[in-house]
Amino acid sequence: MNSDWLIVGRRTIQKESEALAELAKTLEDSFVTAVERIRDCQGTVLLTGMGKSGLVARKWSSTFSSTGTKSYFINPAEAPHGDLGIVHPNDILIALSNSGETEELGVILRHARETGISTIGVTSNPASSLSRQVELLLPIRVKGEACPLNLAPTTSTTLMMAMGDALAIVLMQMKGWTEKNFARLHPGGSLGRRLWLRVDELMHRSEALPLVGATDSLDRVLIEMTEKRLGLAIVREGDQVLGLITDGDLRRHLQKRKVDREAVASDLMTTKPKTVTIDALAVEARELMEKNKIQHVLVMDEGALVGVVHLQDLLRAKVV
Repeated sequence: MNSDWLIVGRRTIQKESEALAELAKTLEDSFVTAVERIRDCQGTVLLTGMGKSGLVARKWSSTFSSTGTKSYFINPAEAPHGDLGIVHPNDILIALSNSGETEELGVILRHARETGISTIGVTSNPASSLSRQVELLLPIRVKGEACPLNLAPTTSTTLMMAMGDALAIVLMQMKGWTEKNFARLHPGGSLGRRLWLRVDELMHRSEALPLVGATDSLDRVLIEMTEKRLGLAIVREGDQVLGLITDGDLRRHLQKRKVDREAVASDLMTTKPKTVTIDALAVEARELMEKNKIQHVLVMDEGALVGVVHLQDLLRAKVV
């Protein structure tokens, strides 16, 4: 008997996945038009829907807001009792209804037309009243719900959810949204902790910094790098950072046919090391490391060296 229920579960997921694949193939030019209108919206992207479609509309609004698109959900049952006041001329209204015949949406759509705002509809019924009342239609093709009775909203809500995610992701890329932007809006929880970490919370500082002078010997450089265990030595003169010596720099020097044992730090260092400011996010340090294919960056505060962040520090903090 248990195997029968497993078959039903798998069949449900298979039906929904097939519908998603079909949606991806049949996405129309109206999708691009919708994205451009949302991108250019000077006000708020308003989402509305009733029942299960309303729950999906809330998810759309939440995803838009968390990825840089100002959004708000309007409950169509409460809208006629004063909530219509949130609608302003620069807004866009997106209404979700699988059947396209949700009675409660009528008041909001009429008010949207009177206000003169752009309207977008999401429905599986292109001949519905919703389709006739909106300026732009994002159709979803629902051949049947995954529900064996073809009654419970399942496939339809999955397709609506995917449509909203697709819009949000395209908008993110249009806006050049980065992890830094994402981190600003997600300071809470484990995700926020990972993204919101600043380099000063991870960096090695003070006595932990491997520091050598420009004229220090090769042996002195090796000793400092070994003791501090960061795989580098910072060449400094007074408060000025002159350069950086990494494990790679040492290997390249020692692989020469004739190793110069008289070499000093300034002979071994790489000048102009990569730096971040002390208020930089850890994800910014990671991006800098990835871009330059390095494993560490120096942390500066008003031009003075205050620390070092290593790739291993980012790995331990789960920033990588």
